Amino acid sequence: MSGQNAEWAARARAVMPGGVSHELRYRAPYPAYFTRAEGAEKWDADGKRYIDFKLGAASQLLGHAHPEIVEAVSRQMGTMPYTGDCHPLEVEWAEWLCQLFPSAERVRFTGSGTESTMLALRLGRAFSGRDRVLRIDGHFHGWHDMLLKGAKPGANTAPSLGVPQAVSDLTVIAPPDLASIADILDRDPQIGTIFVEASGANYGSVPLPEGFLTGVREIASDSGHVLIFDEVITGLRWSPGGRQARDGVTPDLTTLAKVVTGGLPGGAVVGKAEIMELLSPAETRDGLSPPVSHKGTFNAAPMVAAGAVKAMELLSTGAVQSHADAMAARLREGFNASFERHGVAALAYGDSSTCHLYFGGPSIGGLDAAAIRRTPPALVKALRDALLERGVDFMSFTSCVTGLPHTPDLIDEAISLFDDAISTLIRDGVLS
Repeated sequence: MSGQNAEWAARARAVMPGGVSHELRYRAPYPAYFTRAEGAEKWDADGKRYIDFKLGAASQLLGHAHPEIVEAVSRQMGTMPYTGDCHPLEVEWAEWLCQLFPSAERVRFTGSGTESTMLALRLGRAFSGRDRVLRIDGHFHGWHDMLLKGAKPGANTAPSLGVPQAVSDLTVIAPPDLASIADILDRDPQIGTIFVEASGANYGSVPLPEGFLTGVREIASDSGHVLIFDEVITGLRWSPGGRQARDGVTPDLTTLAKVVTGGLPGGAVVGKAEIMELLSPAETRDGLSPPVSHKGTFNAAPMVAAGAVKAMELLSTGAVQSHADAMAARLREGFNASFERHGVAALAYGDSSTCHLYFGGPSIGGLDAAAIRRTPPALVKALRDALLERGVDFMSFTSCVTGLPHTPDLIDEAISLFDDAISTLIRDGVLS
């Protein structure tokens, strides 16, 4: 091994498990170590340039180092980086969320998207008075114990050691089928909360059936369950008010992060006042004040809030989202043209500013989450390696997102590189 990436990897393995701080960043023989990013491009420690379709795990809808975000955060750094106190920017940020998201009557900020789903579930349990939660097979709600069971499609266990069975037993997995959900809720009176990734599993790689969100809203309203939409990725990406605003379906609570924080570390829970007020220290229930406890040193940290408020301004019109959606459509069309040209039975698909790849045929109609993700591991690795070698980085192994800085020229360059990668996989016998 030689080069700066290899040297950083050797140092990382000596001090970090597997040499990484996130399991999906692991790559054999070693990952690239990035040192600079601007717009939709980034450069690694060896100076190699990449077209970036990861965009900070979908958080950088405005692109890397957007000058107005940089200026807002830099100014706040020089004024008041962090004191642990209330500050005006958190109020402005909350006002923006209440203006944009239909479900947002009150806001509580958190330190991450995972923390947001943890808090929302606690609120759902407190308000409903029932401990069990129904979640949809294959949907992802962060890495914490309470909602990890069901994150791996088709599995009735948590995909990790260290998760107590007693905790997993409180989670009930349902298919994205309204009749099945209604039946489960009718048979299990201990379920009080319903959790749904508003895009469908993993930011839409497994799209929800037509009318699902409207139907699950009706079921929850009729049965008295707390309905929570996970809009950590869809929030501000699908529209200025997330998927709920675009599709006209309002949940009781919504979990947010990524784009909503201006691409900075943080998150939020928004929702109905009668539920959210359980967090108020001015309220008392069962001798507890606040009734639902929530803390967090860096909730709405001033530098994050400064970037988020500026992002709200830039994203509130919908123009950025429209551009990103158009670039994703152009990317999907180019990938599908490549598949057709090479005679590969595969499909590029996606909603809003996403692109997912399916290598099992020309359609995903009628397939469940497990089937859609059954791409052979050897093909997944070969595709990722081929794309990285050519300077194209996806968000996951077979999915990606677009944003404001993606131009038609960058999209077309990526399509050409993708086409070359597909040719190589066919030549090497990985694809046929």
